[in-house]
Amino acid sequence: MAYNQTGSELGSIPHYQQIQNPFSDAEGVHMTDDYGNPMGPPPAYKEEVTETQQATQGDGNGQGSWWSRLGWKKWAIVAAAIAVLIVAIVVPVELTKKNNSYPDYTQLSYTLEDTYSGTSFFDNFEYFTGYDPSSGFVHYVPATTANSTQYNMTYASSTSAVIKVDTTVDNSTVPNAETGRFSVRIESKKQYASGLFIFDVIHAPLGCATWPALWLSDPSNWPTNGEIDIMEAVNVVDDVANQMTLHTSSGCSMKNVKRKETGSVDGTNCVNSTSNDGCAVIDDDGFTFGPTFNSKGGGVIAMELRTEGIRMWDWWRGAIPADITAGTPDPSTWKTANADFPNTSCDITTHFKNQSIIANIDLCGDWAGSASIYSETCSGLCTSQVAYNNTAFTDAYWEFGAFQVYTAS
Repeated sequence: MAYNQTGSELGSIPHYQQIQNPFSDAEGVHMTDDYGNPMGPPPAYKEEVTETQQATQGDGNGQGSWWSRLGWKKWAIVAAAIAVLIVAIVVPVELTKKNNSYPDYTQLSYTLEDTYSGTSFFDNFEYFTGYDPSSGFVHYVPATTANSTQYNMTYASSTSAVIKVDTTVDNSTVPNAETGRFSVRIESKKQYASGLFIFDVIHAPLGCATWPALWLSDPSNWPTNGEIDIMEAVNVVDDVANQMTLHTSSGCSMKNVKRKETGSVDGTNCVNSTSNDGCAVIDDDGFTFGPTFNSKGGGVIAMELRTEGIRMWDWWRGAIPADITAGTPDPSTWKTANADFPNTSCDITTHFKNQSIIANIDLCGDWAGSASIYSETCSGLCTSQVAYNNTAFTDAYWEFGAFQVYTAS
């Protein structure tokens, strides 16, 4: 028997009743807070989850969480793999596009702007004086010396203009040539940024130790404003192929560039470095320096300087296009260029500015005077040839018909 606290007898102990939810009242109605919002049971304690579980369990559906540290690493690896794949596909495609790209040499209408010819030919030029910047064994003389009756190194007629190396001085004269022989270098007073240049060349210099060149440059800003070699050779005693070359500051290359030319590439880095090689093209079209060129009366060489690129053509005297002879040159109708330097990897406008027309005959120097180069066709020492063998330079002269410069209208 059971008794209450007062000692009264109690009946038999009833079965335990289910304990009510303390958050609901006796009627099973959920209790509310002071604001009338229903109060449910307290939330279960959050179970501690490791990074590995988080990465593998994720949202409970067996998917790893992308924002977890391990999940992020997986996505980073995938992203990197995709990036590598894109580079592997895109870069070769872009290189292929660049290698196959070619500027649009649209036909231009050219109008004659300047003519250098006749007895006034040399009036349009300055005479460079002093020692040669290319280490030549030469003294470039002023106009007064070159035009004097004693030396007669430059003179012009109604049909041509001549530039010569001195042949009067030997080892017995005063002065003698033991510090270099007199020669001439002329530079046009007018400078050009673009145009079509037509050069009529009747005779090109011959002889051991000679380094003749017909070219364009800005002598005051070289090589920043570029150099275009149109005709150039050294130690010419037999027929030698013409070399056409560009020399520039950094950022100009012909490597892996599509070109339309008949000449052979001899260097693709146009940047003037220690070797001074530039990017050259050797003429394979039969146009040469040497006895054959001179005996045929020379020929014409054309150079087009425009935004799209630099191109050069040449023809023997008997094959000059009729439009050049008529004064209406149209490069779009000419043969494939002998040399083509497109603007694909070289901004022509940036690299070629303020171009003067230059003609000179250097002696020895960095190229012609190099022992390995000189010995290919000549014997002895280059400087001895210059100093003591004045009669060897009888054929060391340029003879020009006319220079014409056309501009696009």
